[in-house]
Amino acid sequence: MSARVRTAAAAGVVGLAALVSGAALAQDAPPIKVGILHSLSGTMAISETTLKDVMLMLIDRQNAAGGVLGRPLEAVVVDPASNWPLFAEKARELIEQDEVAVVFGCWTSVSRKSVLPVFEELNGLLFYPVQYEGEESSRNVFYTGAAPNQQAIPAVEYLMSEDGGAAERWVLLGTDYVYPRTTNKILRAFLNANGITDADIFENYTPFGHSDWQTIVGQVKAFASAGKRTAVVSTINGDANVPFYKELANQGISAEDIPVVAFSVGEEELAGLDTAPLVGHLAAWNYFMSVDTEDNADFIDAWLDFIGDDARVTNDPMEAHYIGFNMWVQAVSQAGTTDVDAVRQAMYGQRARNLTGGVAVMNTNHHLSKPVLIGEIQDDGQFETVWSTDGVVVGDAWSDYIPESAKLTADWTYPWVCGNCEAPRFPVTAE
Repeated sequence: MSARVRTAAAAGVVGLAALVSGAALAQDAPPIKVGILHSLSGTMAISETTLKDVMLMLIDRQNAAGGVLGRPLEAVVVDPASNWPLFAEKARELIEQDEVAVVFGCWTSVSRKSVLPVFEELNGLLFYPVQYEGEESSRNVFYTGAAPNQQAIPAVEYLMSEDGGAAERWVLLGTDYVYPRTTNKILRAFLNANGITDADIFENYTPFGHSDWQTIVGQVKAFASAGKRTAVVSTINGDANVPFYKELANQGISAEDIPVVAFSVGEEELAGLDTAPLVGHLAAWNYFMSVDTEDNADFIDAWLDFIGDDARVTNDPMEAHYIGFNMWVQAVSQAGTTDVDAVRQAMYGQRARNLTGGVAVMNTNHHLSKPVLIGEIQDDGQFETVWSTDGVVVGDAWSDYIPESAKLTADWTYPWVCGNCEAPRFPVTAE
């Protein structure tokens, strides 16, 4: 059942004039509906609930700044409950019944694959905020999370380097669905291209919500006993991460012995763990809460004020929603309409500030240019950045390491209607 949430101007975020303006907009103009499609129950709620919350904050702030096109934004929140077919049903409901202008949502690739035919059939617009496996190109999806060349490949390159420990054997552990399997297909091809034989790669998959890790962690220890430096690449998703990391600690596996780099574990997931035994293990993202920039400090302050709980953290997919929402607001303002075809064309070349510093750019392949960061888990559940790219990396829709994909490209170009635009600070004030 859908829960409709009408957002209001947020006191304390902007001045009285903006608040008055937001109130007037709510009375005088019909709202622009924004769909929020994230699991609020089930195995993925541990990761997705906070993305619903940050979207409500962003919409609140935009309404306080005057809305968009002189109209307030109205959030329409649904719960697909970690049920992949239900994602498609809820997506259709949002577009056909609720008539939303845009949807921000999904986490797992299986949920994105479930809704993709719906968005393409109905010409809807989805902003997808989570790292994924690539190997997809849709004119109806903007991918604001990391592609493999913006997360998985740099992480493995780091662990292969002297600074990262010069790993020679590799354990690829993942949840059994499309994102881990495709990402590991790319990583295996990358490792093979760099002289790592299949004999030095151990690959294993477990179902969503898997809880008994004793045998698998034991196999990892045995595999690592061959005398070569071994590293674990984790594409384990959702609440299965809690017992996985607990079992690492139970079996005495430290980061010094067998480092684990995770692609789906961030500050939100660590909030439910005793992180002391995990200090030194790694994660690769495009954002960490601990990054010291003015924009990030402002974002964290706004988040804590909105959520009313100083223990709540920020994470990478939240920043992806921040960037995607900011770009969508700019594109709608530029196009002068919420029409999907017009907004899509206005998205190309949009620029928005990264919370880590610098500027994200939306490319015509529907992927962002973003920095890559690798962080070590600290005992307070935060990450200390140990490596980062010098600048931004352009996201690839298709991997160069898969022969059938290397020849493909994604380019949804239409003549661009904006010149050299400077990225504004968020939120965008309505004119």
